[in-house]
Amino acid sequence: MPEINAGDTAWVLAASALVMFMTPGLAFFYGGLVRQKNVLSTVMHSFFALGLISIIWLVVGYTLGFGPDKGGFIGGLDFAGLNNVGINEPGPLVDGVALSGATPHAAYMIFQLMFAIITPALISGAFAERMKFSGMVAFYSLWSLAVYSPLAHWVWGGGWLYKRGVLDFAGGTVVHINAGVAALACCIYLGKRRGWPREIAPPHNVPFAVLGAGILWFGWFGFNGGSALNAQGLATSAFVATHFGAAAALIGWSIMERLKHGKVTTVGAATGAVAGLVAITPASGYVRPWAALVIGLTAGIICFFAINLKFRYKFDDSLDVVGVHLVGGIIGALLTGVFADKLFTGVGDKGAIFGNWGQVGDQAIGVGATIGYSLVVSLLLLWIVDKTIGLRITEADELTGADLSQHSESAYSSSDVGSHALASTERG
Repeated sequence: MPEINAGDTAWVLAASALVMFMTPGLAFFYGGLVRQKNVLSTVMHSFFALGLISIIWLVVGYTLGFGPDKGGFIGGLDFAGLNNVGINEPGPLVDGVALSGATPHAAYMIFQLMFAIITPALISGAFAERMKFSGMVAFYSLWSLAVYSPLAHWVWGGGWLYKRGVLDFAGGTVVHINAGVAALACCIYLGKRRGWPREIAPPHNVPFAVLGAGILWFGWFGFNGGSALNAQGLATSAFVATHFGAAAALIGWSIMERLKHGKVTTVGAATGAVAGLVAITPASGYVRPWAALVIGLTAGIICFFAINLKFRYKFDDSLDVVGVHLVGGIIGALLTGVFADKLFTGVGDKGAIFGNWGQVGDQAIGVGATIGYSLVVSLLLLWIVDKTIGLRITEADELTGADLSQHSESAYSSSDVGSHALASTERG
C-alpha cells in the first residue's frame, strides 16, 4: 500500500475538475449544433447529468463499478453510500493493489464520477430534438446502473476484461464505444426526427459549437492525463499524446473535407478534433507521440466518412455520436493494441508493432463485448422507459421545439424566436 502523495493527489483533484468542465463544454458543443428551438433542451441533456448521475454514483453507482469483484461482472456493495471510501488511504484494492495509486480512495472515486457523468451525456447527441425530458432522466438513471457501472467494472474495476489485459487507459471502451452503441440504440428505437433527412437544419450557433469543442479539448487533458493517477512522466505522456492526437485528426478531417467539398468548415474542424480526442483516449498513456499522430490522423479520415453511415442505413443520429464516438472509439481501442509500448510508458503490454499481436485480439474482444452488452441492454432499457413513462415528444411538441414543450422557456428572447416558430409551422 503506497503512502498518499500530495502532488499526485493535487493533480487528480485538478483533473477531476477538468473532466467536470467537459460536461458544460459538451452542452455548448451539442447546443450550438441543433436548431434554435431545441438549444436549451439539448443543453439540459448534459447539464442535468451533473446532478442526477452524481447522486446515483454516491448511493450505489460507484460500488457497482469499483466494489470488490463479484464473478468478474459487477462490484459488491462494500462502498454503497460511499461507505469505506476514505480520504487518508488509497483504494479500492484489486489483488492487493490500490487502483488509486498514491492518492486517496475518495479522490479516485470523484475522478471516476466525472467519467460516469459525461458518458450518458454523450449519448444525448443522438436523440437531440426528440426525447422527452422525463424519458431522458429515467433512461440515464437506469443506463448508468445497468450499463455504465458494469462496464467500468469489467475494464477498470478488476472485472473480466481487466484480468484479461484489455488496455483502455482513459475510456475508449467504457466511455466512447459504450456511449456510441447506446446512441445507435436510441436512433433505432426512437426513429427519425420529423422531416429527416429531407429537412436538414443547419447548426443555429456555430461559435457555441466551437467554444464547446475548445472546452472539451481543454478538459480532455484531465480526462487522459488524470488517468495516470500521478503527476509524473505517465501523466505527461498522456497529456502530450492527447494533444497530438486531436491536432492530427483536425487536420485529417479538414483535408478530407477540402478534397470532397472544396471548402474546410468550422464545424468540420471542431468535429475532427473531437474525433481525434476520442480515438487517442484508450491509447494516450501507452503510445509515443508519433503513434498518437497516426491514431489521430486515422480517426480524422475514417470518422469523416463514417458520419455518412446514417444516411446509407437510414438512422437519424442528430449530432453524429455514432460516427464520431463509436467509430472513433473502435479505431482507438484497436490501434492501442497495435502501438502500445511498454518500453516508453512503463505500463501495459507491448502492441503488435513490437511483436505482440495477441494484444490486438484482446482489444477486439473488449470492443466486441462492449458493443454487444451495451446495445442489447440499452435497447431493453429504452423499451422499459417507453412502455412506462414514454420516450418521444409528440409531433406537435417537436414542431414547436423541445425548449418550449419540455422546459417552458426559450434560449433567445428576441422576436426571432417567434418568427422562427411561425416559419416552422408554415413549413409543416
